Amino acid sequence: MHTPVPGLSPEAGAAERALFALADAGKAQTAARYFQSGPGQYGEGDKFLGIRVPVIRETARQFNTLTLAECAALLQSPYNEVRVLALDVMVRRFAKGKVDVQTAVYACFMQHRDRINNWNLVDGSAPYISGPYLLKRDRGILWELANSPVLWDRRIAVLSTFAFIRAGDFDDALKLYAQLLTDPHDLMHKACGWMLRELGKRDEARLLGFLHTHYAALPRTTLRYAIEKFPPEQRSAMLKGDFPIR
Repeated sequence: MHTPVPGLSPEAGAAERALFALADAGKAQTAARYFQSGPGQYGEGDKFLGIRVPVIRETARQFNTLTLAECAALLQSPYNEVRVLALDVMVRRFAKGKVDVQTAVYACFMQHRDRINNWNLVDGSAPYISGPYLLKRDRGILWELANSPVLWDRRIAVLSTFAFIRAGDFDDALKLYAQLLTDPHDLMHKACGWMLRELGKRDEARLLGFLHTHYAALPRTTLRYAIEKFPPEQRSAMLKGDFPIR
C-alpha cells in the first residue's frame, strides 16, 4: 500500500494513482540503493516506486493539464517518481510558455526546491527551468545557491549553467566551478566535471585553460569527468597536469 499525498485535486490524485499502478517492488529496492536513500546517505529517506524514467515521462504527458499548484502538491510526495512527474510537467510548461508562464514556473521551482532533493530531480529540471530563466536575467541567486549548505541547492546552481553553456555563455559557469573546487561532496565534483566536459565540446581551449589554471586544486573526479572524451593518451597526460594549451 502506497502513501498518497493528502488533499490532492482529482487530476493530481489521478496522476499519483497512475504511477502507483505501475509500481514494481523489486525495482524500487534497486532504485533505493542506486539513489543512496539509506541512513546517512545523500538521498536519505527518499522512497521509490520502481518505475523507469521513460514510463514516468509518458505518464506525465497524459497529465499535461496539471496546474502549477497541483505540481507543487505532487512535489510533496515521498516518492521520487511522483516528484519526477511533477517536474516533467513543469519543464514542458516552461518550454512552451510565454514570459509570464516561465516566470510562474521558475517561481514554483524555486519555492519548492527543498523537494528537488536527489540528483535525478535536479538534473532533470534545473537545466530546463532555472538555467534558461536566468540566462538573460540577474544571476545573483546562483551564487546564493552555490554558497548554500544544502547539497541540492549547490547542484541546482551548477546544473543551471548547462543552459548558459548551450548558449555559448561560459564566463559565469567557469567562475562558479572555480568557487566550488573545494566543495566536499563527490556529487558536486561529478556535476562540475560533467559541465566542464560539455563546455569543452564547444570551446576546447577554454576548458584546457581552466584545467591548467586550477589543476592543483581540481578534485580528481572533476578532472576525470571533464576529460572523458579525449583520447586515452591525452587523458593520461592531463591526469599528470600536462595540458596542450594553445
